[in-house]
Amino acid sequence: MSKSITIAIDAMSGDRGAEVVVHAALEAVRENEALSLVLVGIRSELEALLRGGHPRIRIVEAADVVRMNERPSHALRHKKNSSMAIALGLVRDGEAQGCVSAGNTGALMAFGRSLIRMYPGIERPAIAKLIPSLRGHCHVLDLGANVDSSAENLYQYALMGSLMASAICGLSEPRVALLNVGEEEIKGNEQVRLASHMLAQCETLNYIGYVEGSDLFGNVADVVVCDGFVGNIALKTGEGVAGLLIELLEQAFARSLYGRFVGFLAKPIMRRLMQLMDPSRHNGASLLGLQGVVIKSHGNANERAILAAIRQAVREVTHEVPRRINERLDDLML
Repeated sequence: MSKSITIAIDAMSGDRGAEVVVHAALEAVRENEALSLVLVGIRSELEALLRGGHPRIRIVEAADVVRMNERPSHALRHKKNSSMAIALGLVRDGEAQGCVSAGNTGALMAFGRSLIRMYPGIERPAIAKLIPSLRGHCHVLDLGANVDSSAENLYQYALMGSLMASAICGLSEPRVALLNVGEEEIKGNEQVRLASHMLAQCETLNYIGYVEGSDLFGNVADVVVCDGFVGNIALKTGEGVAGLLIELLEQAFARSLYGRFVGFLAKPIMRRLMQLMDPSRHNGASLLGLQGVVIKSHGNANERAILAAIRQAVREVTHEVPRRINERLDDLML
């Protein structure tokens, strides 16, 4: 029998409201009998959406919501009773093993650092996401938590990313690379060059050097490290291109009778391709550095995307990612 898992969900903070969260929660418990969920938010609204409830979904009342345009410092001082803060508090108190939120990224980081705490020696959390590559997957971090990362920060991201790739994907020696404007050693800013030197000195990491943006999806590396400014732009650009290609293919197959015929014949292949390229199916990024599983969902996530984020939280809890990172981090720190 599978070990039971409880995930707390900030049900109120996303752009699309609680309805998509509730629908995703119901689907998540239907597909996973070992999963229980705690929906944190306005009880009356959540009860109405649940329509009678579910034995493995309970509601915890929250009096407030962190808005998307709210400053993290303001939320930290004035929104301690928000759905986001309470959901993270359930992880801190051991009532849940992970948390999912589609809310304000900065506030989620601030509350996470305050309530769940960081690994000893880690200065900043990083947003890490598993993206599809040509023949597998690639962990990319940071994707927006920090826009001014130092060389030490990049080094720490690489350590955590490598440990996560080992835990989630079962890789004994994940290939770790730094995202740069070229593969030559002289390329890049001072922080990237210094981080490269530090990583090259770490004998326990499989550091392969620099990669360029075109390598993210090419199975060149298992872990790609960058600062949050670069990473966020790279991720959003990739998602935009994927969305464009999906729409162009759909238009091409619908444009003529011949196109519809070809589309019918290619339907099994196209379905697989669409699944691989659809960003909503890969929703859910980890806040690495926190001593607990915290998954940041896209703010505009639909039901399918929220479900993907819940699955990511379950995956990290199942593989005991925080414990496994914490156990090995001391051995890798400079």
